[in-house]
Amino acid sequence: MSGPAIKRVVRLALFGAPGVGKGTQAGTLEERLDLPHISTGDMLRAAIREGTAEGQQARAIVERGELVPDALISALIGARLEREDVQEGFILDGFPRTVGQAEYLDRTLEAGGRSLDAVINITVPETEIIERLGGRRVCPSCGASYHVRFHPSMVEGRCDACGGRLEQRADDASDVIRGRLEVYARQTAPVLEYYRRRGLLRDVDGVGRPEDVTGRIVALIAAPGR
Repeated sequence: MSGPAIKRVVRLALFGAPGVGKGTQAGTLEERLDLPHISTGDMLRAAIREGTAEGQQARAIVERGELVPDALISALIGARLEREDVQEGFILDGFPRTVGQAEYLDRTLEAGGRSLDAVINITVPETEIIERLGGRRVCPSCGASYHVRFHPSMVEGRCDACGGRLEQRADDASDVIRGRLEVYARQTAPVLEYYRRRGLLRDVDGVGRPEDVTGRIVALIAAPGR
């Protein structure tokens, strides 16, 4: 989606259940807002792939579809927020996921005289989430992502970019998806109320074309009084 950069909101968190499109929207908003996109999912997968101590600790937890402990993910985020490129703002994708993480984020930002400007809650029906995640395929070689229905590769099972064999992520298996949604409802949804009480929460319909969802988000964060 084209348009002028929007600089009024500079510290943004994208929220919502697995599969609502947080990563897609964060990538688009990164360009629109000219701000770093911080994805906890990408950070964890990189740590697992590289075999770091944090990655080894997280691997089994992620593959079961459970939430990584607050202390581990908060430490990764805390270190990231100290870097120079986020001092003018950022787009968080996948953090915070518990009230404890939200409180940690508040303390970390307040220590530097900063605070969140808005929390965008992207909402999608559970049936569509299951279809989105269950059909997702990724290339372990180059990281390209596809979907068996919505964005298939030209050659079934092969990456268009590098020819690598496409795989289904362990946490995208149907039984794991349902488990992830249950974990979300039980442990993550309370964060919505945390931010709603603070007047930071903005609900956005995540159904439809990605560019339409982006338009809804931009309209909310650019509206007077937001």
